[in-house]
Amino acid sequence: MSKFFGGVRQVGYVVRDIQKAMHHWSAVLGVGPWFYKEEVGTTEFRYRGQVSQPPRLSIALANSGDLQIELIQQRDDAPSLYLDSLRTNGECAQHVAFWTLDNFDEFCDRLLTSGYEEGHGGRMGLRGRFAYFVHPELPSGMIEVSEMKGGKGEYFEEIRKASESWDGSAPIRPRT
Repeated sequence: MSKFFGGVRQVGYVVRDIQKAMHHWSAVLGVGPWFYKEEVGTTEFRYRGQVSQPPRLSIALANSGDLQIELIQQRDDAPSLYLDSLRTNGECAQHVAFWTLDNFDEFCDRLLTSGYEEGHGGRMGLRGRFAYFVHPELPSGMIEVSEMKGGKGEYFEEIRKASESWDGSAPIRPRT
């Protein structure tokens, strides 16, 4: 538990084949169900401080207890930390995320004044903002701050509740 940001709420993995990753996590590791969105629809995006073309992303979300697991597959070559991570480290756990309803700017300011740099950030649809931070002295310690506004918090709670009673059926649940 961070005394500044609360608990880590999510671990995000960058993958090359999201279908294969969802199958592995559900069939081999028993984590699910996966709420899968083939086209996320990023509406605002910044990369390394500059307004940038939003990447085409597919995302799958599931919970293991209170911890959300996120699988991310980028489907184009737009600049992003997702592609940077794949090029540098291959498929891997890429970030941990802290969630906030009302302290997004405060959390981001705290990271920036502590020497972190925003690698990328933006907004997906009408949901809350997100920002990923990296520190030059700890490049493997990527931090996401995710704002729980615009229905995002309710959606994430729906995913958590579905995991509590999941019996292994319908492991992948496409979303529009």
